[in-house]
Amino acid sequence: MKAMGGIPAGFVPAPNGALEIERHPVGYWIEKAGGTPLFLYDVERVEAQVAAFRAAMPSRIALHYAVKSNPFGPLLDRMAALVDGFDLASRGEIARVAHHDLPKSIAGPGKSIADHEAALRAGAVVHVESEGEAQRLCDVATHIGIRPKVAIRVNPPFLLKGAGMKMGGLASAFGVDAERVPNLVAYLVDQDCDFRGYHVYAGSQSLSEDAIVAAQKATLDLVVELTGKTGVIPAEVNLGGGFGIPYYSGETPLSLRVIGDGLAQALKGLPGSFADTKLIIELGRWLVGEAGVYLTRILDMKESGGQIFATTDGGLQHMLAATGNFGQFLRRNYPVINASRMTEEADTVMNVVGRLCTPLDLLGDQVALPADTQVGDVIAIFCAGAYGLTASPHDFLSQPKALEMLAQSKG
Repeated sequence: MKAMGGIPAGFVPAPNGALEIERHPVGYWIEKAGGTPLFLYDVERVEAQVAAFRAAMPSRIALHYAVKSNPFGPLLDRMAALVDGFDLASRGEIARVAHHDLPKSIAGPGKSIADHEAALRAGAVVHVESEGEAQRLCDVATHIGIRPKVAIRVNPPFLLKGAGMKMGGLASAFGVDAERVPNLVAYLVDQDCDFRGYHVYAGSQSLSEDAIVAAQKATLDLVVELTGKTGVIPAEVNLGGGFGIPYYSGETPLSLRVIGDGLAQALKGLPGSFADTKLIIELGRWLVGEAGVYLTRILDMKESGGQIFATTDGGLQHMLAATGNFGQFLRRNYPVINASRMTEEADTVMNVVGRLCTPLDLLGDQVALPADTQVGDVIAIFCAGAYGLTASPHDFLSQPKALEMLAQSKG
């Protein structure tokens, strides 16, 4: 048997022994959605995460939702009532939130002319990633007659220690190297842009409070240094995010209070000239990751070479990350249970696989499930709320699409 991650706190069985989500067994939601495979997003969990963030962070910190983590339309509509803005990565994402009157920004390398025009017309702040992009943005803005709101994505001279993806402190496609920033600020001011400030994102998926606190302090110090060199006080600073969630065995949740206290202490050292600077933290995975459950039904059971295989109607085409093929160095098991038999002892080792013609389609590698597991039972994979369906090759082998649904018992 191989270890797997722990089930996020609060998921319990219903009276019938099945997994319960928002006071209903999973069968209720599957019937309501129209079948499996199904991504189910627990709205109350998202609301609780936002409330926890608000309670722990200094009051001047604005919360933006990173749409790339999960762009499901009904979820975005709910998020619009909870957060202070949207952080975007494409003109497609701009279109998904165009009807929401919230601050918007767009970042990412290789933005096209069409991306720039869409961002300008949406009133979004464009986080430029190079001098060349800044020039192209200014040209587009002049052509369509809109004064651009511009911030500079900075490639910082430090990284977020322990990050699952490091995005600072090294040569990078992301952002402008810090020493080049002052000249770019001067260019944007000379072009009469509405220069908004900076975006510093050092890494993602960190489970170290100390590392996050250190990166936030280093970010504020860097912004103060850049301001001293440019003489331009930023209207806003995006401190990035990087808050991780536990996926695998041995990982533990972040203490938000430690991060909030550390950030509050760092803010005390910020010069008074920054009193009106808007400070932003952008989060995606941490807000929605643990709220999502991927439900897939067993189609076949077989034994081969002394091992048991449970073949499901889902697979890597919907939930690539759970198979270990989304940038992981080592394949480790996400939390997996038999959602139809949550109260039964998980005492039999099985492989949970999808129905694709590839051995990569492995959702659970030698995981413990109840001995009575059978065709028709529903497998639940947790931590599926972020980088799930849209981060997976859902057209691979032309299998049926997965469904998505908000689980909300009220409203």
